[in-house]
Amino acid sequence: MLRITDARTGEPTDATPARRGLTRVEAHVPRPDTTGLRVLLVADVLVRALEISGTPVWTVLTGTEGRTELRARATALGIRPFEDERDSGSGLGEAQVLRVCVPEAGSADGGAAGRDETANGLRVEVAPADADSGVADDDERASALRLALLASPRREPLRLDEAALTDAEDTLRRWRGAVATWATRPSGPIPDPVRQQLRAAWEDDLDVPAVLAVLRKVETSGTVPDGARFETYAYADRLLGLELTRDIGRETPS
Repeated sequence: MLRITDARTGEPTDATPARRGLTRVEAHVPRPDTTGLRVLLVADVLVRALEISGTPVWTVLTGTEGRTELRARATALGIRPFEDERDSGSGLGEAQVLRVCVPEAGSADGGAAGRDETANGLRVEVAPADADSGVADDDERASALRLALLASPRREPLRLDEAALTDAEDTLRRWRGAVATWATRPSGPIPDPVRQQLRAAWEDDLDVPAVLAVLRKVETSGTVPDGARFETYAYADRLLGLELTRDIGRETPS
């Protein structure tokens, strides 16, 4: 079961209550900058983790200026749409609320929005992120930006530069090419230890860097068959949203 460290208490808490029901994931994004994208991306991955476990989710976007710009940048990053904020409170009868936001000290709007976020539910904090000029603005490199943002623990401040984005591009190109090759091999099930490692990683406070570490181990493993490598990467990509199977069936340049 997915457990999230509640930033208000510092205690790991079940992301879904024992009574299975609708969970609301609320992304509080003050501005459409790199920090805002990071908050929304963490919320997107959180939703994916909940859905993999069979939890019904309602997603809400709150507290942002420049919403049109944010939505356009989020779409480029493969972040699925979040509904606009509503004043309906708990009108849908959700059993749990998860609020994804920057730490209070770093929130520009403080005031009412900050107080509302701590009213109930779990608080999932995401540290600020910054990027060198132009690094976060190129839609052609959006998948690499998504990977670069996911590769660092969400509670650690992050500064992205050209070298980090280029490294993410190289990793994506290598993984997508490998997945396309593995897809031509006889299929094989994900080894139980590998599946357990993946689930243990993302169910432990949504530890996405640990998920990526498992994929790197599988990539170079001498014991996991190619068909099982393919299934492993396809399964992990349900969480990561990196389009790792995108190049299957594509002709490689001569």
